[in-house]
Amino acid sequence: MNLNQDIQLINNKIDLFRRKLEAAKLRDDQKSVLHFKKELSTLNRKIASIKGMQTAQNNSKADALKELGFHRVLTKAEQADMGKFKKTVKGLVVVHPLTALGREMGISAVTGYAPAKF
Repeated sequence: MNLNQDIQLINNKIDLFRRKLEAAKLRDDQKSVLHFKKELSTLNRKIASIKGMQTAQNNSKADALKELGFHRVLTKAEQADMGKFKKTVKGLVVVHPLTALGREMGISAVTGYAPAKF
């Protein structure tokens, strides 16, 4: 599984435990309340760990892209026919500013990275 799927599964479990915690509070079941609070804190730590791993992955991808020889903002015409454009430029990697990698790199427009000038 990838990290996004792991986060989604853990969030589903957190939601389930929160509902069970509220039910246990209504029943005044202190043993269950403590158990669910412990489970929630464990799951929250797991999510923080996974998000840290995602950040590390994005940083390594950003570093690898910055090491490529050339980058520039793509024109609207190039963006419109991306399939043809990628076939003509070998090793092209396109980064969109709204993706996690784009936000991490701080780009403001669709940018192409390649080993040679294009």
